[in-house]
Amino acid sequence: MAGATKNHDYHLVDPSPWPFIASVGALIFGFGAIAFMRWHSGNELIFAGMNMTTPWIFVVGLLIILYTMFGWWRDTVREAHEGHHTRVVSLHLRYGMILFIASEVMFFVAWFWAFFDASLFANEAHQVLRVEHTGGVWPPKGVEVFDPWHLPLLNTLILLTSGTTVTWAHHALLHDDRRGLVWGLVLTVALGAIFTCVQTYEYAHAAFTFSGNIYGATFYMATGFHGFHVLVGTIFLLVCLIRAIGGDFTPKQHFGFEAAAWYWHFVDVVWLFLFACIYVWGGWGGHVHGG
Repeated sequence: MAGATKNHDYHLVDPSPWPFIASVGALIFGFGAIAFMRWHSGNELIFAGMNMTTPWIFVVGLLIILYTMFGWWRDTVREAHEGHHTRVVSLHLRYGMILFIASEVMFFVAWFWAFFDASLFANEAHQVLRVEHTGGVWPPKGVEVFDPWHLPLLNTLILLTSGTTVTWAHHALLHDDRRGLVWGLVLTVALGAIFTCVQTYEYAHAAFTFSGNIYGATFYMATGFHGFHVLVGTIFLLVCLIRAIGGDFTPKQHFGFEAAAWYWHFVDVVWLFLFACIYVWGGWGGHVHGG
């Protein structure tokens, strides 16, 4: 019995099915994404003598991943309630979140790199990528850009305000102010949803598409990838709101909320770079749509 006594701060998790299920889901999801794109473009995907061009493989993989996320995080929350998240475990959870955000930074570096490469070397983009001729200028000739001081500026103000409300919620939690915590999260989730609606409206009224020009391809990859992160962050904070209403968080133990707040501030900062570089600088001198 003495040999089995825990005398360290580390938590050795019980055998879990989630890593295996997540791997299976990711495999099905990736294959299904290819099948979905082939189906959408009207082509075939023959695998093992069968035509796999259907969107349902993608849907199945997505559902497996979502179920895995729910189950895995549910187990992690349960471990916290059981007292397994010691000081050392909590520290390593924070290290993990920091590394995750660092990996996300590199994703956005790739999109910014693509945008600046195409914009600063417009003629080379035409020669190497075999895209439309830019006329040696950026934005390319014939492209009508967004007015950065209209909807993009509105979305900037929305995200900056949401960063303030999530900070308010965090400070309220640290001072055990449950009402402030809940209302701060309610406002942050609402602002995140409004941002998504405004960007959807903006995309619906764009004068250029994803395909057919290098400006549209780089613009939508950067801003669309960020928009996906806003949607994920909004869901992340919505889950935190539900947990906050249920009394899950305490001033001393609330890493789930802290991770969501870090993620949301990361999304805020990336948007400031997108607004300055892609909307303002990237559209400078171009013909404004509707202007």
